[in-house]
Amino acid sequence: MSRSLITALFVIISLCGWSQVFTLEDIIIRAKEQSPSSKQAETRKENRYWQYRLFKSNYNPQLRLAGGLPNYNRDFFGNRLDDGTIVFQSREQTNSNLGLALNQPLGFSGGNLSVNSVLNQFNDISQDFTQWNSTLINVQLDQPLFGFNELKWDKKTEPLRYEESRREYVEEMELISRQAVNRFFNYLDAQVNYEIASFNLANNDTIYNIEQGRYNIGTTSKDKLLQVELQLLRSQQDVAQAQLDLQTAQLAISTFIGIEATEALTLLLPDSIPIFDVNEATALQQAKAYRADFIAFERRRLEAQREVARARSNRFQTNLAGSEIGDSYTDANNQQRINVTLSVPIVDWGRNRARMKTAIANQQLTDYVINQEELNFEQEILTQVRQFVVLRNQIQISKKSDEVAQERYLVAQNRYLIGKIDITNLNIALTEKDNAKRSYLESLRRFWSAYFDLRRLTLYDFVNNELLYTN
Repeated sequence: MSRSLITALFVIISLCGWSQVFTLEDIIIRAKEQSPSSKQAETRKENRYWQYRLFKSNYNPQLRLAGGLPNYNRDFFGNRLDDGTIVFQSREQTNSNLGLALNQPLGFSGGNLSVNSVLNQFNDISQDFTQWNSTLINVQLDQPLFGFNELKWDKKTEPLRYEESRREYVEEMELISRQAVNRFFNYLDAQVNYEIASFNLANNDTIYNIEQGRYNIGTTSKDKLLQVELQLLRSQQDVAQAQLDLQTAQLAISTFIGIEATEALTLLLPDSIPIFDVNEATALQQAKAYRADFIAFERRRLEAQREVARARSNRFQTNLAGSEIGDSYTDANNQQRINVTLSVPIVDWGRNRARMKTAIANQQLTDYVINQEELNFEQEILTQVRQFVVLRNQIQISKKSDEVAQERYLVAQNRYLIGKIDITNLNIALTEKDNAKRSYLESLRRFWSAYFDLRRLTLYDFVNNELLYTN
């Protein structure tokens, strides 16, 4: 056995003999569980959950305790006496306050209702005098009469935004699966290319020895011997390049799925194709019902309507503020206050009209854009379904071509050994064998990529006939 053949076999054993074996499903599971992309998706999901919790808290009552620690003041003030002269006297004082407030936002009207209690203390140290003042209950209502109700519109849009984020998370997981497929086949291509290069090196080494023997007995020419030698040298270069590509692909997939790059990997060919039917109407129905995009379409329409309402409310600004106060003394006095503020532009040089027209135009533009995006969305789903059916059929053809090319090469190799064909025809059969294997791998890559694209676009598992997203 030649030195080149021994080297090739040693490298194959070192790379594959002690490596971990992974299927496509194994890689996808690891990618979803521990890849950096999955961690980012989890963090975004959690962030959006707490944003939604923050939104919901805007409608809940809030109890606040506020106050000021004793403020100390020592200064001099001018005191005019009866004879008109001014005498500067010193004073030393402290004051403090403590308040408790219960606020309840009014989502239906955009106002705010609050119940307050305040205690104030004043101490004149120089006069040894202390005074207390308290407001036991202060009920206050602040209500915009024609203002923009932010709480009302948030109640329409924010639940949609949260629901949209939940569905986006499922889509991100399917996108990670799609990316895992790509890295899986990148490594599998490198693995197969290395196996092909190693096989070709061993094969060309054997052919070179045969041709050299034939040349020694005068049954072949120097030209054919040099041709075989050149082919052997190219095979050695191909093995070196294939080994480098394999190491690069291994680093990429190891980094993506979150394992040590030093761990050797061997991937199994995912040639077991699931059999299921893909109906265009079903795919489109599932996509419209569960994709985040359709939730986003509704949210964006509401946001455009909200901006029109905001522009309309800016024309008139009227606010009603009222309070009822009672203090805690025995001879308590009741106080009521009602304030109405009004702001109506008399001459604004068309400012409000321009604001309204801009908001309405933006709303119309949003409707046109969303309508076009809905059409593009439907077209994307239908195209993906049709492409998927074609790719599934192509796998059978490419697999059969691979088998035929492998068998043809074995026949050509045997005919070469008995001298029925020359080295040129043998190399042609070898090239066709390698190309058929790579074509089969490419058809598998395209099929599995399309499969996870279809899952991502519809959020539906057609194999098990179940939703990928649950409410």
